[in-house]
Amino acid sequence: MTVNQFAMKKLADYAVLARATAENVPSPCISVCRMDNRTAVCEGCLRTIDEIRLWSVNSDSEKRAVWALIAQRIVTATATFTAP
Repeated sequence: MTVNQFAMKKLADYAVLARATAENVPSPCISVCRMDNRTAVCEGCLRTIDEIRLWSVNSDSEKRAVWALIAQRIVTATATFTAP
C-alpha cells in the first residue's frame, strides 16, 4: 500500500466516524500537508485551501458537508489507484 493509499484508507475510516458524530466533528487532517497542483486539494486530507481555511469557523453541519466531499474524493482517488 502506498502512502497515498494509506492516507485514503485512514481518511475513509475517519469519514465514517465524522458522519456518526453529532457534534465536535473531527478534523480530517492527518498531518500530510501538501497541496496537489493538479487537483487543488491537500494530498493528506483531500480538502481545498478554502475548506482548510474555514474549518475552524464552520458549523458541525458544514464540517459534515466537507466530509461528504472528502468521501466523494476518496472514491475518485481510489478508482485511480485501482485503474489498470
